[in-house]
Amino acid sequence: MEYLEFELPIKELEDQLQKCMVIGEESDVDVSETCTQIEKKLDETRKDIYKNLTAWQRVQLSRHPNRPYTMDYINAICGDTFLELHGDRNVKDDKAMVGGLGKIGDQSYMFIGQQKGYNTKTRQYRNFGMANPEGYRKALRLMKSAEKFGIPVVCFIDTPGAYPGIEAEERGQGEAIARNILEMTRLQVPIIVVIIGEGASGGALGIGVGDKVLMLENTWYSVISPESCSSILWRSWEYKEQAADALKLTATDMKKQKLVDEIVKEPLGGAHANREKTFETVKNKISSHFEELKKLSPKELVKSRMEKYSNMGVFNE
Repeated sequence: MEYLEFELPIKELEDQLQKCMVIGEESDVDVSETCTQIEKKLDETRKDIYKNLTAWQRVQLSRHPNRPYTMDYINAICGDTFLELHGDRNVKDDKAMVGGLGKIGDQSYMFIGQQKGYNTKTRQYRNFGMANPEGYRKALRLMKSAEKFGIPVVCFIDTPGAYPGIEAEERGQGEAIARNILEMTRLQVPIIVVIIGEGASGGALGIGVGDKVLMLENTWYSVISPESCSSILWRSWEYKEQAADALKLTATDMKKQKLVDEIVKEPLGGAHANREKTFETVKNKISSHFEELKKLSPKELVKSRMEKYSNMGVFNE
């Protein structure tokens, strides 16, 4: 297990507990009472730390190296039923954007999401979860196929942003994202969006228009990352914590501003602390929201979705 800076008090107590247990095993000394006291202190420390997380600490948790990625969710939720589909039928297959058909119970879904890598080699292979235009066009192709066969769409968002390279701009990065936003607003099947990690800028919005947008507790959703915001406003990354607070990018902030529909609670310590529980929770949320959405006709779905996004940012003086 890797620990973030603010988690170090937990690591110290876990190390103490481990040493205490080793002493008990290797000698005749009864350390059960000491171990119990350390465990109690550990539980209190965990609750205290994760109950009072700052916006920047939630950003750090969303990037935790042990945090599950899109394919982890898909494989856990669908098992052997997942069939990955490739390519945009135009340029190539973007490895940063994955998608395909899978089942939850007897219901088929089209799963789409950004995929990050686990080590240096796979991070380069997945382009750090930053999709090119062909990734967004692949996503749109899969959505249109789902619409043709009446299959609901589930999108997992986890990206530091769309790839900003010159070649991506030459192939129409902005147009590809804008096209996806337009087409998703009028797609005639239910769309459920789940933010599982980072939700940055247009890279997230390119697959982020949904009838229901769910946000895991320790994720963020914003027009810009705290580091980039800090570098623009203060010409330095040193103010990233201040920027994170100002951006109002946490799940609580998003729900308060009515930009997401529901906050999905994570296990204590984050999604990576208990992966199985997280997968089960997300799976149940997808199923329950689909049961609600399938009652609507295609026309009602589109009308409701368009009204939802048209009302965002509206205020009365």
